[in-house]
Amino acid sequence: MKQLMLPKVRLSEHGLEVLSVKGIDPVVQMGTLENLLTGTSTDVIFSRDRSGKDVAVRDENERLVLALTDELQAALSAATAEQLDAVASPWSQTDEFWGRGEPDVLAQFLRQLSLLARNATASGARLYCWVCV
Repeated sequence: MKQLMLPKVRLSEHGLEVLSVKGIDPVVQMGTLENLLTGTSTDVIFSRDRSGKDVAVRDENERLVLALTDELQAALSAATAEQLDAVASPWSQTDEFWGRGEPDVLAQFLRQLSLLARNATASGARLYCWVCV
């Protein structure tokens, strides 16, 4: 998990708030995060309309924009720093991180993602994930 740098919310060249990160899957790992934050089963989370829905696809699926769920956005917006820190440790031990995630790094990422979610919610926007493989 060392490749996950300590990201910060910043403005893109297009004036949009972005949070750049490597090593986190926007569907499975974000679904697991939503499960930990809300207690909702992953079966329910993955069946939601926005869960991993592709919004834009380019270059034969090598560049994608995927939707994150409104429920994850709401949970992140409402979460306190203490709640995010508490979730980071069990999240770091999930199979998707091969049990080797770094709780401190993930807690910092979650705090920034929470900030992005709060800002998006306040402006009536939604969260998306740009993926480049």
